[in-house]
Amino acid sequence: MIDLTTGPSLKNLSDAEFEQRYACDRYTATVLSNRMRYVVEHMCTNLLHHAFSMILRDWYDFAATISGPPAMDYPMSTVSNSLVLFTGAMEHAVRNAVEEYGPENLEPGDVLMVNDPYRGGNHVNDICFIRPVFHEGQIVTFVSLRAHQLDMGGVVPAGFSATKKDVYETGLVIPPTLVYRDDKPIESAFHLIFDNARFCALLLPDMITIYHNLLLGERLMGESIARYGVDAWLGAIRYSCDVSAESMADAITALPDGVYEGDDLVDADGIDQSREYLVKVTITKVGSAMEIDFSGTSEQARTSINCGMFDTKTAVGIALKLLLDPKSAFNSGVYRNVDMLIPAGSFVGAAPPDGPIFLYWEASMPVLLAVFRALESAVGENAVGGDYGSLSIHNGHGVLADGTPWVTVAQCGGEHGPWGATRHGDADSYEAIYLANNLDPATEAIESELPIVVLRKEYVVDSAGTGYNRGGAAVRRDSLFLTEAHHTSSPVHTKRSSGAGAHGGGTGRAGAVWMFPASSFDVAAEKDLVPTDDPEVFRRSIPISGLLDTDTNAQDQERGEYFWFGSNPLWHTKSGDVFRYITNGGGGWGNPMEREPERVMRDVRDEYVTIEGAARDFGVVVIGDPVNDPEGLIVDEQATRVRREELAGQS
Repeated sequence: MIDLTTGPSLKNLSDAEFEQRYACDRYTATVLSNRMRYVVEHMCTNLLHHAFSMILRDWYDFAATISGPPAMDYPMSTVSNSLVLFTGAMEHAVRNAVEEYGPENLEPGDVLMVNDPYRGGNHVNDICFIRPVFHEGQIVTFVSLRAHQLDMGGVVPAGFSATKKDVYETGLVIPPTLVYRDDKPIESAFHLIFDNARFCALLLPDMITIYHNLLLGERLMGESIARYGVDAWLGAIRYSCDVSAESMADAITALPDGVYEGDDLVDADGIDQSREYLVKVTITKVGSAMEIDFSGTSEQARTSINCGMFDTKTAVGIALKLLLDPKSAFNSGVYRNVDMLIPAGSFVGAAPPDGPIFLYWEASMPVLLAVFRALESAVGENAVGGDYGSLSIHNGHGVLADGTPWVTVAQCGGEHGPWGATRHGDADSYEAIYLANNLDPATEAIESELPIVVLRKEYVVDSAGTGYNRGGAAVRRDSLFLTEAHHTSSPVHTKRSSGAGAHGGGTGRAGAVWMFPASSFDVAAEKDLVPTDDPEVFRRSIPISGLLDTDTNAQDQERGEYFWFGSNPLWHTKSGDVFRYITNGGGGWGNPMEREPERVMRDVRDEYVTIEGAARDFGVVVIGDPVNDPEGLIVDEQATRVRREELAGQS
């Protein structure tokens, strides 16, 4: 590894120095770096087009990476533009799996697999498939694909539950295991999975497709090595990492030296509601180096909402890229000047067997948000508001009338929602969390394959964090179940909103979850949607999570009591029952009193903000009827000046 903090920058290297360092000229290194990105994107596009299970086909729940050989200590030069949660951990999954299996034991035509969260990050459904690429008898590269498998056994079909109590309940753990040799499947390895997992009719074609995409990546890389030479190829791996390392070092150097602290909370685990989980971070920045210390973070949770140290490392890397250095590529080089202290047995560094990991993003997202908060003063106007923070994931299953089992995974909860605002503008309101980069399952796909009708997928007015730039609005989703079914619901971040404001912006409203039995409102009989504000309908609902009025079950952020998602580990619905999820709102950026009145009026027209909210939160008096005459709205400029002076006097 080259220390880039001394000597000339990459741009100032002479041609001779560059060729001596990277075994090729500058142009070739750039071409090969771009070629590596093309390879992983091509693999992912091909998998997306040929996957069978909905979690791959509709969610884009996979990622591909390229790593260097053991002699270079497996530098991860390239990651795909897909599921971010995977990418930081995959470097370690490759290194640990190959070292444990033994690089000397690998042969051309092999594929290794591993899914152990403690060896390689993420959860057991995310199997990492690793293909060594040989040149003249030597391993020169690894190409890997990590892809979510629909089921890996355990106590919950498809796995998504915050109530699983140990590593054994989470599902099948596979150590580094050979699954192909000489390009022939090893039957015992496949049986290991299929004898322990559900829905194997989907798993088998998905795994075969993954294998063929590894072959695709290998072939494309082989073509490049044949054309440019293996020394240039390895030089380009080093160069790709050095570019990101230098860019991050420069970004860290630009911050003021100092010690910065931040935190975030998760409501509770699946055991009881009495224990919150704190993520605490202390960042010490000196020169071009940064130490990120998670001492003081809560001990590991008693159910599967923990994350492993590699997931924490991913979250830190993404937080730093978003805040400090968004323009260069994410790879191993990002971490070269960053040291981390992650206590073993903590909420962000769980250990087996009693520190189960499944909903790992519910712990790693607070890591990212804690880093955001810690560095807010250091980055100034480049601060970013918090997003909706928790997937509030929904997992349901049942049996059709003909006996066919079905499962819905991450399609009917709060999986997509708003981001926080930045100095560049208002935030989007329907995205994956900052740590993901997924597709949103199409309503048509859900309704055509499952006994579910998606009734609502809409924004919630007055839920976004205020600011000169507004945060994204919370998302309300109603799903009607047409048959009896069983559900796990895991909204673990509704007590306080994750959508913290930045640079003076306001915090988005916290979310909540309910179930509306058909006896409280029969959608078919009423021929209407479940109302959003009828107190009697809410009174007859079953609250699942959030700060709610104990009499009406309606949201009450100031005086409401906390309803705990784990009060019923397995929720049951009958035909006609409806689940409703509302996500957290996104954080705003900047002073809301400086937002131009015309922009506030546009928010009223688009039903992000009510007329009352415009006056209350932005000091802007809007006149008109946003529902029946949205284009007729006007700003009362005199009343707005008076209102803003009044609010300024109160502050």
